[in-house]
Amino acid sequence: MEIKLLLLLFVANGSPILAARLLGDRWRKALDNGRILSDGQPVLGSSKTIRGLASATLITTLVAPLFGFSWMTGLLIGSFAMLGDLLSSFIKRRMKYAPSSMVFGLDQIPESLLPLLIIRPLLEIDWLQVATVTAAFLIVELPLSWLLCKVGIRKQPY
Repeated sequence: MEIKLLLLLFVANGSPILAARLLGDRWRKALDNGRILSDGQPVLGSSKTIRGLASATLITTLVAPLFGFSWMTGLLIGSFAMLGDLLSSFIKRRMKYAPSSMVFGLDQIPESLLPLLIIRPLLEIDWLQVATVTAAFLIVELPLSWLLCKVGIRKQPY
């Protein structure tokens, strides 16, 4: 089950990248609508878009049954992976990191741990499984990001 959960997390977090590649500038509206907070930084940044949120939620919901999960599990994983990603972006903007900059751990842990915590009771997974999948996501995401950059899917690696 851990491998399937890890793959579904990669689907959730990779869908916005693929959607951006396939759709170009279509539906690229920033979630924060360009709003700047009192610290002079954007709320989230221009790379957090409606297209990304919608694609992650929709594609993860559709793919989940292919891995033996319910569509509801896919919806929860996709939604909460994006919520974790938005949380890390919000924190990075407060720390004055540029959009799409990488902060090891902050870019991987919220978007993997948060959905796992939400679905833990639903799938009856234990804390060791949560920790294992989160750690695997943290370890595998960086070389995968580099590979996606090399093949032209990502613009820059993390």
